[in-house]
Amino acid sequence: IPSLLLLALAGVIGLVLTRDSRQPAPSTLTSGHRAPPVDEQPLQTARNMAKLVSSWDEQRIAQQALKLSDHEVDLAFADALRDATEQPRATSAQSRELYDRESKAEALVHADQSRVDDLKKKLAAPGSDHQKTSLQQQFDIVQAQMELDQDELDDAKEDLSRSGLDPLSRVQRQFKRYEAAQQADATHLQFSPGSANSNYAAGNLVSRMAAWRAAHSKITQLLEAQSEAARNATVLTQKHDELEKQVTAEQADQQALAQAASAQLASTPAQDSAGATGETAAALLSLHTVSVDQKDLADLDKRVQDHTELRDAYGNWIVLVKSDQRAALHGILKSALYIVLIVLAMYLAGLLVEHFLSDLSPEQVRFRTLRIIVRFVLRAVGFVLILLVIFGVPNQITTVLGLAGAGLTVALQDFIISFLGWFALMGRNGMRVGDWVEINGVAGEVMEIGLLRTVLLETGNWAEAGHPTGRKVAMMNSYAIQGHFFNFSTSGQWLWDEVQVTVPAAQDPYPIIEAIQQMVVKETEADTRAAEQEWKQSTSRYRVHAVSAEPAV
Repeated sequence: IPSLLLLALAGVIGLVLTRDSRQPAPSTLTSGHRAPPVDEQPLQTARNMAKLVSSWDEQRIAQQALKLSDHEVDLAFADALRDATEQPRATSAQSRELYDRESKAEALVHADQSRVDDLKKKLAAPGSDHQKTSLQQQFDIVQAQMELDQDELDDAKEDLSRSGLDPLSRVQRQFKRYEAAQQADATHLQFSPGSANSNYAAGNLVSRMAAWRAAHSKITQLLEAQSEAARNATVLTQKHDELEKQVTAEQADQQALAQAASAQLASTPAQDSAGATGETAAALLSLHTVSVDQKDLADLDKRVQDHTELRDAYGNWIVLVKSDQRAALHGILKSALYIVLIVLAMYLAGLLVEHFLSDLSPEQVRFRTLRIIVRFVLRAVGFVLILLVIFGVPNQITTVLGLAGAGLTVALQDFIISFLGWFALMGRNGMRVGDWVEINGVAGEVMEIGLLRTVLLETGNWAEAGHPTGRKVAMMNSYAIQGHFFNFSTSGQWLWDEVQVTVPAAQDPYPIIEAIQQMVVKETEADTRAAEQEWKQSTSRYRVHAVSAEPAV
């Protein structure tokens, strides 16, 4: 018992650890457990919800959700790319080293490209063969060097991108993966309205309960998706409000800088224009910053609108699924009502049968049997109807034939075995009409051997001359397969009897015994030879010795 309890506990722990959490998988995996620059979760959630489509109306809403989430993620990538471009580079020692390496590699590539272009021009100009050969060798060397420098530049960019210190490269890498996933989803994502798990209008209780459970699970997932869209809309609204305040302050600063630059240009002589140029550059930089923030602000407005519409779309989807769930619940109640009505009809029919067939005299045995049959038929019909309400009518002919065959085999197994037993009884070692047999403790003479039953005329004890009792006994032929029987007529009509002789105590018994034995042997000599000859013939194929038929004391 302790071992079984430990195994049960281990099974429960395994079920808990491997249960389906119904949480969508993250759309982007990054090294070092760093969060991706752009959150693709809205689109991933919409894709997961699209797998739950079970009707054409749901497909329309799922396509709308996919379109909205795709647009929102596109805007998020546009904002991230713009912010990463405008964001100043990191100033750590590692970042400076990586940026310097990239800058040096870019400078070498640009220098190599300039030399290659210059050599191309010289090769195109007229000249001697010796000059052409020398220029071609220089071109090949510079071309090979440029390829090496380009490889170094690519490696430097990869190191910078892998380090995560360059926001722009991180966003670009994620965007490439996003586009690849979009193309793959456009190829493989397919809708399948009308799935079997959502057969809300099914005609049986099992399918309706399965549809109700599927709708309940779908509503739970849609509620989670709706909550996610609402949370995202709230977060983006807060970011929008904060950025709007920042843009208002930046606009005020920009206007002040612009006015200061205009005044400086108007009052500064031509020889002191350097200060005015600095004021103008600061005003232009402030204007550029305000422009970028206003673009982010406009995109935030659109993203908030997308999440709001996405929340409403999931809400409409929930309403649609609740309607289907209500239809499934209605079907469940209808099936339960049918079952109750069938049970009530069986009960009322039983009362009617008891009312009309209860007060019967002992002589009306046939009506008593009819009452039992009617009650059995009523219960069988009610049971079949309840099964049809629960499981429905089988649609496949093979299923129907299989169930019917299995039911008939179970119900008619006694008849089938009795029918096969008839063939065994008709065989060489069976029995014939007129044989004296003993079957299941009943001894008698065979009167009839039918396809299903054997009829005997019962007799008394064999030692009492075997007189009939006047009763006929009918039994199923299944005893020939499942049981055994004794046939006393297979080797002829030979019976034994016992003669008891009282010898006076004053006389010697041995002469009397010898005389009686000689007398019996003489009287039964012919029968003894006939019996031994018949036994010898019947046992010869079994290679056994026949029993002696001579009288014995």
